[in-house]
Formats: sequence, structure tokens, C-alpha cells
Amino acid sequence: MGEDAVKSRFHTLAISAVRPAKHLSPSPSFQRCAFTSWIKENINKRECCFFEKGVREDVCKCGYLKTDHVDEAIKPEDFTGESWDKHRHAYEVPTDAFGDISFGGLGQKTGQYARVSTDTSPENLYQLLTEQWKLPPPNLLISVTGGAKNFYLKARLKNMFRRGLIKVAQTTGAWIITGGTHTGVMKHVGQAVRDHTLSNATQGPIVAIGVATWGIIHNRDALVHSEGCFPAHYEMDIKGQGRLSCLDNNHTHFLLVDDGTHGNYGVEIELRSRLEKCISRKRLGNKEGGMTIPVVCVVLDGGPGTLNVSHQFSVPRCLSLCLTVLCVSSQTIYNAMLNSTPCVIMEGSGRIADVIAQVAGLPVTRVTIALIHQLMKKFFGKEYDNFPHLKIIEWTKKIQDIIRMSHWLTIFRISEDNHGDLDVAILQALLKASRTSETLGIESWKRQLELAITWNRVDIAETEIFTEESQWKSGDLHWAMFSALVGNKPQFVSLLLENGVSVRDFLQDEETLCELYKQLPSCIFLRKLAKRVHSSSHSRGKAFRIRRRAHLGQGEMISMTHVSDEVRHLLGSFTHALYPPSIMTYRLNLSASISLSKSPTGSREPLGEDSADAQRDPGRDLFLWAVVQNNKELAEIAWELCRDCMSAALAASKILKTMAEEGSDADEAEDMHELANHYEKHAIGVFSECHNSDEERARRLLVRVSPVWGRTTCLRLALEADDKSFVAQSGVQALLTQIWCGELSVDNPVWRVLVCMVFFPLIYTRFLVFRRDEIIHREAEKKEEIKTVETVTGSTLRTNSCSLDRFGLKRLKPLSSWYRLFHLYSSPQVKFYWNIVSYFAFLFLFAVVLMIDFQAAPSAGELLLYIWLLSLVCEEVRQLFYDPDGFGFHKKAAMYINELWNILDVLSILLFIVGLAFRLTTELFYAGKILLCVDFVVFCLRFMAIFTISRTLGPKIIIVRRMMTDMFFFMFLLSIWVVAYGVAKQGILIHNDDRLDWIVRGAIYEPYLIIFGNFPTNIDYAAFDLDSCSMNGTDPLKPKCPVLNENQTPAFPEWLTIIMLCVYLLFANILLLNLLIAIFNFTFQTVQDNTDIIWKFQRYELIKEYHSRPAAPPPFIIFSHFYLFIRNMVLCRPPIISQEFKSELPQMEEEELLSWEALMKDRYLLSTQQEQSQSMERRILDTAQKVSTITDRLEREEEASSAAVVQRLTRLEEQVVQSAKALQWIVDSLKCRGFAAKEAQPQTLTTTDESPDPLTNTSEKEDGLHVKARQFHYPNSKLTRFPVPEEKVPWEVSFSSYEPAYYASEDSGNHVDGSESEAVNNYRNPGGRTGIRGRGALSHLGPNRSADLVLTRMRESEWSVLEYLVVWDESHGTLALPGGPLQSADELPVTLKRTLGKTLYEMINAKVSEGTKVFEGYVDDCRNTDNAWVELTILNIHLDRTSELMVDVNSMVASSHGALQWRELSGKTRLSGNQRDSLRQVAELHNRKF
Repeated sequence: MGEDAVKSRFHTLAISAVRPAKHLSPSPSFQRCAFTSWIKENINKRECCFFEKGVREDVCKCGYLKTDHVDEAIKPEDFTGESWDKHRHAYEVPTDAFGDISFGGLGQKTGQYARVSTDTSPENLYQLLTEQWKLPPPNLLISVTGGAKNFYLKARLKNMFRRGLIKVAQTTGAWIITGGTHTGVMKHVGQAVRDHTLSNATQGPIVAIGVATWGIIHNRDALVHSEGCFPAHYEMDIKGQGRLSCLDNNHTHFLLVDDGTHGNYGVEIELRSRLEKCISRKRLGNKEGGMTIPVVCVVLDGGPGTLNVSHQFSVPRCLSLCLTVLCVSSQTIYNAMLNSTPCVIMEGSGRIADVIAQVAGLPVTRVTIALIHQLMKKFFGKEYDNFPHLKIIEWTKKIQDIIRMSHWLTIFRISEDNHGDLDVAILQALLKASRTSETLGIESWKRQLELAITWNRVDIAETEIFTEESQWKSGDLHWAMFSALVGNKPQFVSLLLENGVSVRDFLQDEETLCELYKQLPSCIFLRKLAKRVHSSSHSRGKAFRIRRRAHLGQGEMISMTHVSDEVRHLLGSFTHALYPPSIMTYRLNLSASISLSKSPTGSREPLGEDSADAQRDPGRDLFLWAVVQNNKELAEIAWELCRDCMSAALAASKILKTMAEEGSDADEAEDMHELANHYEKHAIGVFSECHNSDEERARRLLVRVSPVWGRTTCLRLALEADDKSFVAQSGVQALLTQIWCGELSVDNPVWRVLVCMVFFPLIYTRFLVFRRDEIIHREAEKKEEIKTVETVTGSTLRTNSCSLDRFGLKRLKPLSSWYRLFHLYSSPQVKFYWNIVSYFAFLFLFAVVLMIDFQAAPSAGELLLYIWLLSLVCEEVRQLFYDPDGFGFHKKAAMYINELWNILDVLSILLFIVGLAFRLTTELFYAGKILLCVDFVVFCLRFMAIFTISRTLGPKIIIVRRMMTDMFFFMFLLSIWVVAYGVAKQGILIHNDDRLDWIVRGAIYEPYLIIFGNFPTNIDYAAFDLDSCSMNGTDPLKPKCPVLNENQTPAFPEWLTIIMLCVYLLFANILLLNLLIAIFNFTFQTVQDNTDIIWKFQRYELIKEYHSRPAAPPPFIIFSHFYLFIRNMVLCRPPIISQEFKSELPQMEEEELLSWEALMKDRYLLSTQQEQSQSMERRILDTAQKVSTITDRLEREEEASSAAVVQRLTRLEEQVVQSAKALQWIVDSLKCRGFAAKEAQPQTLTTTDESPDPLTNTSEKEDGLHVKARQFHYPNSKLTRFPVPEEKVPWEVSFSSYEPAYYASEDSGNHVDGSESEAVNNYRNPGGRTGIRGRGALSHLGPNRSADLVLTRMRESEWSVLEYLVVWDESHGTLALPGGPLQSADELPVTLKRTLGKTLYEMINAKVSEGTKVFEGYVDDCRNTDNAWVELTILNIHLDRTSELMVDVNSMVASSHGALQWRELSGKTRLSGNQRDSLRQVAELHNRKF
């Protein structure tokens, strides 16, 4: 894709991503109308316009009945007296058969069809297929032709053909083109497509296009409708089709070719050939440059016609492939190979295929007429009796030419396993043909690799391309790497990496990475990136307006700055930019502008470059590119290349989860969550290996700053990604425990720490152990062990003293008294315990004030409570603004609010402030106390936070929180029953009570109490007491009495209220409460397994909170707050950053740690692979594959053994026949006096045309016989040579059937004057028979002498390089040696005067005598005849660099504008075959390698 195309695409992407779509997709009816309109404008059919009686009175010569013709055609005035001609009497009209076709029967298969004229433009047909029928352009075209009659194929052969054909079509994204009818080869292809569709319903369908003749389709009337059929119901009537054919119901598309006739087969051949030629000229992937679409020709059921009918086109610059399996076809093996089309012949498929397969391994001289006679008789059976002898001779010649072009021919033998499946053989043949190109080298390998990547056949690339013959450099494969990445071909990416591609070199240029992001497939990240690009283009400052105008019209371009901003958004604002903006991004090329200072840029430039180089990790870049598109396979490959693999896995988990939350597609979000969990498992696996190997290094990995991932840590990434399983690992928890204990040992019992908190002098004894003491003790023990070993063994042990010195372990000294006291009280563990004591004291003081000492004027205790609360408020403010990770205030505030305990803190403080405000006023004094009492409840609930550190109670708090959520939603369900029963009961018992408090009591409160066993007494007559209620509701302390009867008893229906109560108790007490218990039980069972993980994850926040908390507990903590305020706000000193959660390592230590991590990653991947290989599923698959391989090999060996027996019997029979002939000759010779018989013996064996010995002439050298002079088609004419097989070339060999035609190019109608025809017999071609008489296209009979001039020189810069002079031939568009017809042996051809100029010609002509004749003699030329031939003289003149002639030649070359060129003499030369041979001889003359 070109640069402009990329820009245009992203401009469109950005606009469409951020703006609502203005156009909706058209409706099906509108699409159908548009399709119908297009068809009528571009596609026609043919109709007969002149009725002429044929065989019957009512049948026209076009084949249609008289009633099928229009009235104007029956009595035409325009064609009176003419004979019927389909080219003149069939005219085009808009087609009336198109639309959708539906086949009856099982499956209800559907397709699309169109009736087209034979003169339809192939471009219109290609447009119909791709634009109207929405078929994606093919990467390969498989053209299947062959027998129209049903034929038998062996089961195994049929399976291999079907499997191979469908596999190559499926893997390469190919189109299959056949005849489209339900007979012969088309039926086999249709069944193969059907089997694939049934067995692979989830994969994309195979495109099978049937190009059939309209006039031979049975039941075609069902397809006709002037406005199209949507669908047309087509019935396959096989029994009643007669000599017509039914369409095959397994094809997907049909092109029905119409020439205006009925019943004539083969009408579609010409249009089909033109369509295939049109497709073969299209570029792969619709690219502007590169290779064209290869054409694959498949032929089945091959009779002799497979050798006769000519292939209609050649495919220049495109490798087409012909698979010949059996049958009569319009595209033949012979002509396909002449057009540089490689062929694969399947042995065992029958007839011509088997004949060629039998002789393919023999020398051409062994393939004799007699041998072809025998093979034809063997493989054709009764058909052989109808073959004339001249046809056998012609086929022999063609078969010899076929096997001579061995580089285009591949024999697929099912008895051998060297090819594998048929699809592999097809692709191998194509690559084999491409390697025979004259331009061998890296370009040839590149073309092969491009095809393999396009087809996604990594197996072919691995076995055929990346071999010892091909020498690849990393830079040579960068384009392939880009194609594999963009095309989502992970197997190719792995293969390229294995074969030397360096990711660092590949991504060294930032533009490559930028291009990869431009080629992203449609995904969430691409839409977000396009939106960011669009928004950034509208938000640029005024300083950039000139630049915007300079780039106007180029579209909104993506840059790595946009990618960096979007990735930082996904990772979190606490990270730094992964791709810092380059200096050039902000350096405007404004010579007149001096507003931008240059000094800051200049000062930052070295730092920016160094940091960019240090932070560039190509593995990280590739991994990030794969992750943002949710591509698991590519991401897996790239992750193995990452240096900081654990950070990469955790960052991927964070990015994927963020994209899943922001995306709208539920399925895509699920896939992202799945991939995020996959990389969390990778991070867990690597860290487990690290922790098992070295705990100290593993802990450093957790808290080290990662420069390539935004200067954050693994622990921070895991927390932000909510990777609970990773944080819950024992190694991570050990680190948290170590941080929790501070400088105290983690092995200290809690009771000892509590005792030392009060009696701190105990720390100076060994009552409490410090971490420094443990390290010193361990090092001392190690030294003692080493000394002991040295004493026992008498040798000196090598220790890793360097690493000990590096980490400062040797220089550690015991802690001083002051530092012991400081580390004790600064330990987060001790801070936590002091805060618990402080909180107990605060609650106790709060309770005393509320219950005992709550006076109108605040007492001393109450004032202390206010000061205490002020210290708590200051601590909450400090926690809110304390941001060591760089989240930013908004992120930090969001994190603060999302924590439940912080919400309780804020709520308790706000209630206290409001209660205090009320308490200080006289009017709201009591209300203030009530608020403070409620606030006390909140403070008590907040006290539960202390249990989160407990391993026993911490998980239970999580369960309680989950149950509270369940109960909250359960209350909605319960409230329905409470309100329903309460309102109904209140309405039945009480009449018009207007007191709101008593209404709520009766309708809600009392029904709620019933659930807990407080049964009402006012619903039963027996428990009614008139004194307990108020008649009119005037007593505010009594409820209103129910409606009474005259006898002062309740009037409500007692039976109804009791039933209602029973139903309410049944549902509320029994059903709903048990449902709540079940919900709690389910929640408990569900959460119980994960509570430990959740608790370990949440434990981090508590540890971090107390790690950053001042040492003094409230209310003394307020002094620490004053100190921090003065230090940070007044003195503006930078905050003290702790190294416990985030440490930056020196570069050497960083490199060593990452190398060790990479080693652990390799161990983890190896163990993972071993687990997968040992899994039960993998073992079953391996066993099944081995069994199928053994079965195939046994079948292959069985067939090979039977074939070997048959071959041996055939050879024995031939030997018996030859022995009988020899004995008969001996007898005849004895009868005729032995001497005469001895003379006649060779004559008998060599002159018999009808039955020559197939083993004769085997010693004849193939190189001694001309080949080009025996080509069937004589150049620049329509004449065909008489076939001359190899054995009949010499004039000495009798050839009684030889009757060549006479041809002279200047004689019209092959007429010659008497003098030349008489002189013909005086000349005989020294190379033997050619199959044509006369002088042909040559100027005269006999030898036609010509000369090629090879001017050579040594290259100026390199003395070892030999160069030669070539001429650009405009007529053929190729390079050629200067030369022409030779008039005299001592002079150059006169035609060179026009090429070299008169002066230069004369100067070179004067040096002819100094030149060297490299060759002189007969040349195998396609113009040669029996009586005229070409003799060539090759003259080499080597020029000295210092000579005057050399100067003139160079000036002539310089002024020729490319007509004359100096080229290096090497095997890469692109010249004709004869001239390449000439150059080879010149190279040998100068001792140069060709």
C-alpha cells in the first residue's frame, strides 16, 4: 500500500471514528434494484435473428425451434440469400437470466448466476464477480477442465485429489473455475466442495465458479426472467437430461455463456480463457506492484486431446500452474508448458497422465515411437485401435518435448511420500518452476517467499525456500516480516525469526513501527487511535498553523506520539510516555521565526537521544502492537522476544482489561479478558520460576523501575490491572510482609513486638531480631562453612565476592542503638499497633463524652476529642494528596473514594463536623448530640478495618461485604411483600387514618416485625381491646380503632385477615428468609475459594498506607503533619521517595537482572511445553497421527509392490517378444546365406517404422540434435511442422511417413517459382530433419550466416569484473548482443552501422582481425528448415581501458540514452538462450565464472 493510500485511509478512519455515520447501509431491495440495473447495462445475451431450416423443418441451424425465434427472425429482409452464420446472425440483447439460484433437495444449496454473451468483456465479468457478487480477489486461480462424461476414479486417488484440491484452495484463498455441470470432472470438484462445506461449517466457503455453455443446460427455462430471479428454483433432472447437462448444485457461482446456439458444447472455452487471462493480469492483493495472480489449471480424465488443443494464452511475469490428472481439455499440457506453465501429473490417474508418468524419468532418446505405441495400447485399451500411426508419431514428439522441459514438469506419484499431499506437490511445482528462471538469486527467492506468504503456507516455505541453497540476510527479509505481521500470519513470523530476521534491525526505523500501526485491523484500539488523531488535529496551537497549512490535503496522519498517548491512557497516568516525542516533532522549519528558543532544544537533544535509545526495546514494540489488536498468536511470539517479560505480561493484562471496559462489543471484551488472564498466568509462571531460583532477585524484579514500560514497576502494574492471582503469590506476599515488618525480622512473634513497643530497652538485647542482624548472621555462617570446607579439603573455594560487594552485603554493620529505636517505631507493623491502641482510646473518650461528659460548655475531655479528630482529618488530607506513584489528583481522588474504609472516614468526619456545629448552638444542642451518637456508630464500623491485616478475619470481612450487597438487593424483593401486606391490612382494619406516623407504623413497621415473630393482636376478635386504641385517632399515643359494629366489636372479616397473615408468613418468613439464607450460602461458597486471594490483594493498600504514615499515632500525629506542611509547602523541598515499593537499579545490575529473568522465562516456557506435550489430549492426537501415517505407508507400499510385479511381468513379456524376433531373424538369415543376412541385420532393426526396437539409438546424445528447429509452430506463420521424434532426426534413419510442408515467407499462398523449388533438393540441414521444407523465414536456401559481436572490457572500479556491450531491442523489448547477417567473414555485419554509428563501426571493423572467434558453426534456430539454416560466428573483441577506441565506445554509450549499455558478464544475464551460450563461452575464454 502506497503512502498516499495509507494517508487517505487514516484520514477516512479518523473522520468516521469520531463523527456519526450519515449514510446507513442500503436495504436488500435497493441493492437488488442496483444489481439489476448494473446487469442490464453491462451484461448481454445472444439471440438468433435469422431462421434457416436445419436438419428438421421446425429447427433452425442455431439449434433452437422455430417457435423460440422472434417474428422478425423468421422472415428477415436484411439477410435474404445468405447462409446462417453465428457471428453475423446472432446479435446481443440485454440478458434475461440472472440472480440467485436455489437447488432443491437436502441442504437447500444456493448460488448466483448470470447468462452472458461470448463477447462479454472479461473486465465486466471480473467486476461482476468481485463488486456485484462481493467475492474477495483470489490469491490463486484453479481452473479445472476435463472429461464431460462420468468416469471412475480409485477411492484413494479420488480422496487425495479432493483433499489436495480443496486444501490448496482453502489455504491460499483461491477461486476454482470449472465447467459447472453435474458430470465428469465438474461433478468430482463439486463433491469435494460439498464435503468441505459439510465438515468445516465454521470456516469460509470455497468459491467454485462454473463457466458453462447456456445452450446445453437442461431445465434452463427456470432461470429466465426479465427482471432477474431472486431466487430461481432449479431442478436437477439427471435421468431426463438426455444429451444436455444439469448444473452442479455444489458450485457457488455460475457464468452461463451464450453464443445464440443450442446443443453445442465448448462455447464457453474462448470466454473462459479470456477471463482467466484477465484474472492472471491482476496483482496479488490489489497491490500496485508485485506479482500477478497465479493461475492453476487442473485437467482430469486425459485423452489424446490433452496434447492437441492449444492453450489460449501465456501469463507473462506470472507463474501459472497446470495440474494434469486425467482428461480431454481445452488447456493442454504441451502448450501450457510452452507458455512457461509448470505442470503436475498425477501418476495412476489413467491414460495420457500415466503415459507421461511412465516416460518422465527416461532420457528423451529412450522415448521412441515403439515405446509410445506400447504405452498407448496399455493405458488406452480398445481406444488404441482407433489411433492412426501418424497421430502416434505426433504424440511421441509432443511427449518428448514435455519431458524435455523437466523444470516445468512434476510427477506426483501416490506410491511415494516425498511430495506429501497433492496440495504440497502443486505448490512445490510452482516454486520449482520459479527457480528455473534465468535471473537466479535473491529476487527469485523473494518471489517464491511472497507467494508462500500470500498463501500462508509455512510448510512450503520451510521445506522449499529456507534451504541451504538460499542465503538470506536479515535486511532481505524485512519486507516479508512486514507482510507476515500485517497479514496476521504468526507461523511465518516465527519462521522468519528462526531464519535470521533481527527484530531490532526491523524496527530500527520508527517509520516501520508507525506503518504497522497504520495497517492495524479493525479493532477498539484503532478506533480510539483514529479518534485521538482527529481530535489532536483540531486542538493544535497557533504556532503550528503554518505547518498545518503546509500539510493540507495529506490527511490526518498518525504518529508514534498519538500511539504513546493512547497507550499511556490504557496503562494509566502514573506511567511515563513509552515513545517520547522526538526533537524533530517540535522543531519547525521557520527561518523567519525566532520566537522559539533554540537553547532548550539543544540542551535536551543528547539526553533525548540517549534516553530514546535506552528505552527502545523492539520486542516491547512488537508485543505492544500485537496486544492492542488482541492478537494472541502474534503477541505470544513477540512476548518471547521481550527483555522485561514479566512487566510486559502485566502491562498487557492492564491494557486489555482497560480496552475491554471501554469497548462496546461484549464478545470482543470477553476475548480481551481471556487474553489478559493468559498473560497474567505468564507473569505468574515467570515469577514463580524466579522466586524458586532466587528469592532476593525475584523481589527486586517486583519493585524495580522498568524504563521500557513507562518507568513503573511490576507490582504497580499488577495492582492496576487487578491481577489478584499474581499479587497473591507467596513471593509477592513475602515482599509485602517484609515491607510490613520494616527493618524488623519477619520471624518475630507478634507478642514480642507488642512487648517491645512498651518496653523498648528490650530491643538492645536479642529479644527482638532485626533484619540486618539476620543478614549478618547468614553471611557469617556462610564464611564459617567455607572455612570448614577449605580446612577439610585443603583447597580454596571461589565465592561470588563481586556480587556481594556490589550489593553491599560485605560492608553491612550492626545497627546502632539510635537506629534500632528508630526502625522499631518506624516499622509499619508497629505503627499499625499504635494506631489500634490510639483508636481504642479515641472511641473510649468519645463514648465517655457522649454518655457522661456532654455539657453545654465543652469540657476538657471534649476539647481533647476535637483535637484528636483534627489529627484524623489532617491524616485523611495527607493520604489524599500523598502521591508517590504520580497518579495525579483526579486518579488519586478516584482511588480514595473507591475504598470503603475511606468512605466511612469521610462520612464519620462530616457527621462529626455537622454534629459539632449543631452542638455549639442552643437550639440544636440535642440534635447535635444525636448526630454525634450516630457518628459514634460509624466510627465503630470503621474499626473493622483493623481486621483486614488478619489472615483469619480479613477474608471474612470480604465475605460480609459481599453478603451486604446481596442483602441490599434482597431488600427490594422483601419490600414488595411487606408493603403489599401492610397496606392491605391497614386498609382493611383502619378507616381514614390521617396520622402519617401511625400509617407508616401500621403499613410498614408492624409487617416488618412480623417476620421476626412479633405477631399482631388487632387482626383477631379474641385479642381485641377497646382501651388499647383511640376511636377517632385523637390520642397521639394510641392507634386508631378499627371499624366497629353496633355491639362495639370489630367489623372487619376475621377470616380474611388471618388468611392474609398466614400467606404473608408463608412467603416472607419461610420462602424469602430461606432464599436469603441460600443466597448467603451461595455467596459464601463462591467467595470462600477466592477470599484468600482477594484478601492478599487488598492487604497491599493497608501495608502501603501504614508504610507512608507518620510514626506517631493520633493525636500526636498532628505534629508530624505540621512538620510535613512546613517542609513541603513552606520550604518547598521534594518529598522523600521510599525505595521499598519503587527502586531504580544501576544499569549493570539492571542488565544482569533482566538476563537472569530471560533465563527464567526460557525455563518457564520449556516446562509449559513439556506439560502440553505430556497432556492426554496431545498424546491422543500424536497417536492418531502416527496411526494414520502408518496406514498410509502400508497402503503405499502395497500399491508399490503390486505395481513392481506388473512392471516386471511387462518387461519379461517385452524380452520374450524381442527374443522371438531375434530368433526369427537368425532363421531367415541362415536361409538366405548368412553373409547377406549379416548386412541386412542393422537395416532390419533401424529402418522399420512400424515396429522399431524401443531400445535402439539409446547411445545417441540428446545434445547433438536440434530442438528449436523442430517446434510445432513455425514463427510468424500459421504453419505447423511435421512432427519429427527424436529418433527420426538424423537423415541416415529411414522415415517413410515423413511428408513435410513447403514454406517460403515471401511466396504468397505457398507458391514458389521453379528455380527455387528445384534448388531445394541441393541443400540438406546438417542438423537433421526439421519438419518443414523450403527456406522458411530465412533469406535464402542453405546456410544463412550471421555474427554476434561481444565487446568486453574490465570495469573501472573493479578490475576483476568483466563487462560486455548490449543493445536494447525496441521491437522485442529485450536486451541483445549487437549483430546481424554476415556478408563477409572478414567484416562485421553491415547492420551494425545503424547501431554503432559509421565511425565507430569502421574503427571496430578494423580490429576484427585482432578479435577471437569463440564459436563458428550450425545454430539450433526456430527459423531453420530442412533446406535453410542459420550458421553463427561469435566474435569477441576485448577493449583496453586506455585505448582511443574505448573512449569512443564509452562516449557512444553515454549518448545513446540507454540504447547501448555495459553489463556485467554473469549468469544473471537476461538474454536469449543462444546468446547466453555465447557469453558462457566468452567467460570461459577470459577465465571468468559464469
